[in-house]
Amino acid sequence: MKSILAPGHLRRVHHIALNVKNMQASRHFYGSVLGLHELTGKEVPATLVELVAEGKVANFVTPDGVILDLFWTPDLTPPNPDPEQSFTRAYHLAFDIDPRLFEQALAVLQENKVAIAHGPVNRPTGKGVYFYDPDGFMIEIRCDPQPEMKVPSAVSGSEAFSPY
Repeated sequence: MKSILAPGHLRRVHHIALNVKNMQASRHFYGSVLGLHELTGKEVPATLVELVAEGKVANFVTPDGVILDLFWTPDLTPPNPDPEQSFTRAYHLAFDIDPRLFEQALAVLQENKVAIAHGPVNRPTGKGVYFYDPDGFMIEIRCDPQPEMKVPSAVSGSEAFSPY
């Protein structure tokens, strides 16, 4: 019999690493637009201090402790310039937000001229909006449904973008 990891052994997502073409634009997007805390000084993991100092890596942390690592890859080009054509095995990165702040998040995206790829959509699982970071990686901001939120009993084709 083959060994397996028992349920619960993998506790949580520790970090997500993304290759980015424009480090300055990406740092602004994740730090200033999305409001993630950028690790600096002694917060930077010892193994990454040199790369951060050289501007090759930037680290952010979400409120629940997941680390987002950005790796500067200046020659990064997707095989297809259409951002609708996924160029990695990763589909999108989803951030959860308090339902009371969802509309504010939409306003922030609009104020920062972030193009909305799809949404906002209402689903039985809540609301979501999809957009792209400066390198064309799809990001979602989603929230659980509020008790008073009316969710249609059937999802139309235009709202069937993602099961999540």
